Amino acid sequence: MMITSNRPVQFNTPGTRLFALISFILAFVIVYYFNQQPGYTDSFYHYNAAVHVSAGDGFVDDYLWVYIGASGELPAPSHLYWMPGTTLVASLGMFFFGGNYSAARIGLALCLWGASFVAYYLGLRIGTNSRIAWQAGLIVLFSGFFMRFWGQTDTFAPYAFVGSMALLSISVAATSEGSSLRWWGIAGIFAALGHLVRSDGLLLLLVGWAVIFFPFDFFTEAKRPFPERLRCFFLFTAAYIVVMSPWFLRNLSVIGTPLPIGGMQGAWFTGYNDLFNYPPDASPATLFADGWNLFVQTRIWALFSKQGAIINFIAVESIIVLTPFILIALWVRRKERFLRSVWIFALGVHLAFSIVFPFPGVRGGLFHAVAALMPFWAVLGLLGLDDSVDWMARKRHRWNPKTAKPIFSMGITLLIIFLSLSISLPARFKTRQTDFYSTLASSLPDDTRVMINDPAQLYYYTGLGGVVVPNESPDVALEIARVYEIDYLVLESDGITDPMRFSSPPDYFILLDTEFRGALYAINRD
Repeated sequence: MMITSNRPVQFNTPGTRLFALISFILAFVIVYYFNQQPGYTDSFYHYNAAVHVSAGDGFVDDYLWVYIGASGELPAPSHLYWMPGTTLVASLGMFFFGGNYSAARIGLALCLWGASFVAYYLGLRIGTNSRIAWQAGLIVLFSGFFMRFWGQTDTFAPYAFVGSMALLSISVAATSEGSSLRWWGIAGIFAALGHLVRSDGLLLLLVGWAVIFFPFDFFTEAKRPFPERLRCFFLFTAAYIVVMSPWFLRNLSVIGTPLPIGGMQGAWFTGYNDLFNYPPDASPATLFADGWNLFVQTRIWALFSKQGAIINFIAVESIIVLTPFILIALWVRRKERFLRSVWIFALGVHLAFSIVFPFPGVRGGLFHAVAALMPFWAVLGLLGLDDSVDWMARKRHRWNPKTAKPIFSMGITLLIIFLSLSISLPARFKTRQTDFYSTLASSLPDDTRVMINDPAQLYYYTGLGGVVVPNESPDVALEIARVYEIDYLVLESDGITDPMRFSSPPDYFILLDTEFRGALYAINRD
């Protein structure tokens, strides 16, 4: 079934108001029940930064979790690797309702609610009835592996909303007639918001440009005059620049460039731990030191391994059961302009994290980035199921598609909810015992700095600043300690880096304690 791109959407209906209420309640329940505190480095980092922003301290860090783009002193400017959008979302709730994690989650719940509404709108716009709209909205709320991450102070919920809104706005703009320019302006605003949430959100800007200048339209009856395309391009780009300009100006004043460029080193990593090299030294020379073998092997691995892009699409994005139906729906609607932004973005983000940035992609970058696609995958999965029922009804005349479609779509929605709860309930982010950090804090002076595997987590629990353990030898760690005035080293038993392991410490590392998780050393910087 082809999409009627300009089908009017009736939003002011009792059904929509009921969905708004139920999805609002579910969004807050999911965010708050599954997330009682930050659970990993990204989440700790954004929350710690939100504490500073909500308190009026600005974008500043008391620690370094990575050396890429780092300044030569502490405290240091924040968000020179990650973007500030999640921090801003969390800080707004903290500013109005108190500086704690409960307040930080308000914005995340609202973003999840917004993402479910994008799916609901898409269900009405490209679906055939409110059934698909309701079920797509519910699928986004539960959404398999994403469910327990929606409430983390990370990019998942914010990007699911602003990223999907950017793609939706581009789609509407590409298929509108009289209001096209207005929608391109809206699309530019959301593309900028998506970029403020994630560095790879820059792809949203590129997708907009690709849709505006889609080359094959120049040879069809539906083509738009080139001057009109230029007007759309300039309005879309101008709206993006206006929203991004405060962040560009901040970066120009801090680092001298509109955006940090150190993150591009991820393209030359020979292993994920290159992220923690000091100084950051990933380059084409390191990647191609032994020829093309490593480049080819890592890209194949990023595509086909169990953490790779293909499995990510099947297991994470499509929640397994939607996989064939999403592909069917995309194929049936392959000529539709409304979906052009979706498949361009989907191809772009999967190729970017497979071919260009394989190690960041496999270690979670792709998982984060595809959150923007979840409202579209939910709707397309249900539409593909309907397409399959229609095909089967043509083969088996006893089938009544009007009866079968609601039964099958309700069944697959309930199955997704069941799978989502089965995955998320045993692994929700509960408040953890912090004996390790309590012991560590009681053993150290209040104003000291620590070199540790996860300085963002250390800061959350103790308020102590410091730096990350480098992927380097002990003598380099001593150099870092001198630069950043680090007093203590903690080597945890489950730490990331290997070069810092030693059976007997060098003289400048003085062993103090081995009773807790790992070993504590004083650092003699003289």
